[in-house]
Amino acid sequence: MRIALTGSSGKLGTVVARELRAAGHEVIGLDVRGERGPGFVQVELTDYGQVIDALAGVNDQHDGVDALVHLGAVPAPGIRSDVATFHNNMTSTFNVFWAAVRLGIRRIVYASSETVLGLPFDVDPPYIPVDEEYAPRPESVYSLVKVLEEHLAGELVRWHPELSITALRFSNVMVPEDYVEFPFDADARTRKWNLWGYIDARDGAQAVQRALENAPAGFDRFIIAAADTVMTRPNSELVAEVFPNVETRGDLGGTDTLLSIEKARRVLGFEPRHSWRDHR
Repeated sequence: MRIALTGSSGKLGTVVARELRAAGHEVIGLDVRGERGPGFVQVELTDYGQVIDALAGVNDQHDGVDALVHLGAVPAPGIRSDVATFHNNMTSTFNVFWAAVRLGIRRIVYASSETVLGLPFDVDPPYIPVDEEYAPRPESVYSLVKVLEEHLAGELVRWHPELSITALRFSNVMVPEDYVEFPFDADARTRKWNLWGYIDARDGAQAVQRALENAPAGFDRFIIAAADTVMTRPNSELVAEVFPNVETRGDLGGTDTLLSIEKARRVLGFEPRHSWRDHR
């Protein structure tokens, strides 16, 4: 496929671009900054005219795309003001989705966030492991936008039943250089904010590829996390210490992820291959 990739210069985007190209896809990077050259177009995503023009075709770069991966955003709360985060991320996502629909691009994969699950879990989650079955619980403006984006995607596929939009609720993205800080065993509360989860960027890229290949028409959302936690301490010990009043469902599985990826495994064929433990 020829794939447009917004946020191609970001932490996850650079790895997604590399991995999709290695898998044989052509990738056109779209970002506000990046290295000039083939496969990259500088675009301000909050400007709809630039977005639809860049997706439709740019001189000798391309004459249209088969699919869209949307990662471009202010990537976390607290980086910019709440108002700036809302205006940038909501506008960018609407522009990208709307331009894709208008141009007949029928396969969209985009970055939602684990934050819609209720992070930083200052209020206990309803149960552990968490999954996609309970209603979103945004606790920041950043997360609120992610919830609104999911609602937007759902309405667009209602209008256009042939459209496929997949929201990947990525956990905290890590690259191998980050693993020098692992594990976080000294204080269970240091990383309790996302149930001790993470995702290796290479497995994040795998999730994108699986969604491009396997997601059916319609809208769906998937938690995307590593198969393990950032801890060596067992889950039963961590949960008893930090979330003693939360219902647990099934075997907590030693150091298995408490951000359930069973749905992504079942529907998309996602299977994490990378762990911080490989870099100890």
